[in-house]
Amino acid sequence: MHFYREMLRIRRFEEKAGQLYGMGLIGGFCHLYIGQEAVVVGVQSHLTEVDTVITTYRDHAHMLASGMDPKGVMAELTGRRDGYSKGKGGSMHMFSREKNFFGGHGIVGANVPLGGGLAFAHKYREDGGICATYFGDGAANQGQVHETFNMAALWKLPVLFIIENNKYGMGTSVARASATTDLYKRGAAYAIPGKAVDGMDVLAVAEAAGPAIEHVRAGKGPFILEMKTYRYRGHSMSDPAKYRAKEEVNKMRSEHDPIDQLRARILADGGGDEDVLKEIDREIKALINEAAQFAQDSPEPDPSELYTDVYLEARAS
Repeated sequence: MHFYREMLRIRRFEEKAGQLYGMGLIGGFCHLYIGQEAVVVGVQSHLTEVDTVITTYRDHAHMLASGMDPKGVMAELTGRRDGYSKGKGGSMHMFSREKNFFGGHGIVGANVPLGGGLAFAHKYREDGGICATYFGDGAANQGQVHETFNMAALWKLPVLFIIENNKYGMGTSVARASATTDLYKRGAAYAIPGKAVDGMDVLAVAEAAGPAIEHVRAGKGPFILEMKTYRYRGHSMSDPAKYRAKEEVNKMRSEHDPIDQLRARILADGGGDEDVLKEIDREIKALINEAAQFAQDSPEPDPSELYTDVYLEARAS
C-alpha cells in the first residue's frame, strides 16, 4: 500500500505539472516521469537517511521519493520564491541538502561523475552511506559515465548506478544508438556486476534493489541496475513523440502500467478494497491541488535577488 500511495503521488504530481506547463505557468524545459514511477519508488524504499541521491533532468519523482515537500517542488517549477532553489533553478536544477538530494542536472551524463564524488565522500567520511546515481539509456553512452565506472570500481566506491532505460534517448531508440542493448553489462569491462530488472513492476524493483544496495553498502564496490521502463509522454513537454506508434504506447499503458499492476495485485490479495484505494486517490489529488495552489500564490523572486546564491562576493586584500 505504501508503494501504491507513493507511485500515485508521483503520477498525480506529474499530471498536474503537465497542466501547469500547458497554462504557461511553468517555463523552460519540463520532463515528466509518467510511466516510470516504479523505478524510483522501489529503489528508494531501501535507502536510509545518510544515503545521497543524484539524477538527471527527469527529476521531480526523485525529489518526492527523497521526502521533499510537493509544495516546494511545485513552487520551484513555477519559478517562485518558495521553491527549493528560490525560483531560480526550475524543473532541472533544484536540490535539498536536508534530504540529501543533489539534483537535478541538465547535461546528459554529467551527474554520474558527481555521483561518484558523493560516493567517495561517503567512503572518506566512513558514514556507511551510499550514493544512488540515476541516469538514462542515452547517458549510458557518454564517455564520462565509463570513466566513472572505472574509477568507482578501482576505488570500490559505494555507488549504485541505476540506468532508467525507457527505450528512447530523446527521440532515438536504444537499438539505433547502442551497439549493445544490454546496458547492465556495460560494467563488465570494469568488473562491476549488474542486473536487468522489470522497471514497470515496483515489487520486482524493490526485490532487486535490496541485494544490490547490500552489495554496495558492504564495501564490495559499485553495482549496476538496468531498469527496463517506459515513459508515456514525450522526452519533454515540447516533444510530440512522433517517432513511436500510438499502438506501442497504448500497449504499455494497458498491459504494463506500474500503478494498475500493483492496484490489481492489492485487490486480488485482499490488501485493500476499492473504497480504500479511491480514498487514497482523493487524498493525493487534494495534496497535489494544494501544492499547485501554493505555487501559484507564492511570490516571484525580487529582481534584486538575481545574483544571490550564484556568485560569491570576494574582496581583494
